[in-house]
Amino acid sequence: MTGIETPQYLRVHAQTYRIDRGEDGNVHGYLLNLSTGDFDQDDSLIAEVMLDMGGDVHVLDENRFIDETEIARANHLVGDGPIFAVYQTIDGLYDQAAAEGRGVGDQELALITALRRRTFALWAEDFARRDAGQQMENTVSKRGFHPDEASD
Repeated sequence: MTGIETPQYLRVHAQTYRIDRGEDGNVHGYLLNLSTGDFDQDDSLIAEVMLDMGGDVHVLDENRFIDETEIARANHLVGDGPIFAVYQTIDGLYDQAAAEGRGVGDQELALITALRRRTFALWAEDFARRDAGQQMENTVSKRGFHPDEASD
């Protein structure tokens, strides 16, 4: 599968999925694991993605991929550390707007977008630390879905 353009950002069966070249130079697929927050290699979906564009497969740009990934992580994972503190800040922005009986404003949305970019980068840094044999700064203490907190 060398003729596949990479990276590709997708939503497959309601989860974010990235197709990219691995360190070995081959094309691999990476599916968001909603129990850990990490992207697990899952090459089994590549053929489905290539054949089913438009069904349960939706192409995303990188920004939408990051937003959807961070919304899923924030709604499915509970834990401790800097990432979870940022998620609480984002929740606070939505809660404040709701308490005031209004939608989230443009400046607040810009801040939420920036915060999600930051948490996406923090996850990558934390997983890189783990892969290097170091302790992660964030710990997932449990998995839970909070549909009433789902935002965006």
